[in-house]
Amino acid sequence: MSRASPRGTYLQVSESLRQQIESGDLGDALPSEAALMSSHGVSRNTIRRALKVLEAAGVVSSAPGIGWRVAREGDRRSLAERMTDLIVEDSLSSGDPYPSEAKLCDRFAASRTAVRRVLAQMEGNGLLDTVHGKGRTVRALPTP
Repeated sequence: MSRASPRGTYLQVSESLRQQIESGDLGDALPSEAALMSSHGVSRNTIRRALKVLEAAGVVSSAPGIGWRVAREGDRRSLAERMTDLIVEDSLSSGDPYPSEAKLCDRFAASRTAVRRVLAQMEGNGLLDTVHGKGRTVRALPTP
């Protein structure tokens, strides 16, 4: 944004993002705040205010470790629920290999930190085992 506006700059940014979302230019996951700052030439505070406007309108949503995503009707489960449900969805049995961290990050569009946190939780709950050099395997099936 190059010039001052009587209308808040954050509103201009939110409108620009809304148009990009509606045209499908952004996909499901929004770029990082740093990338948005660079592409719009504004401060982090301006980007955050713009995202909050879109969040209040139900256009985007935020989740820890995942970032800002386009709000879609459908899957509203947490990352932990989706990663646990993957065992049933992919028809995994006890002893089967569980997907790698990289594949989980791609599948759920989540950060490695968030995926590792959930994996540790799943191991603590007795759902997964880790074998050094072989990755993770399913230890037990989740209870409904």
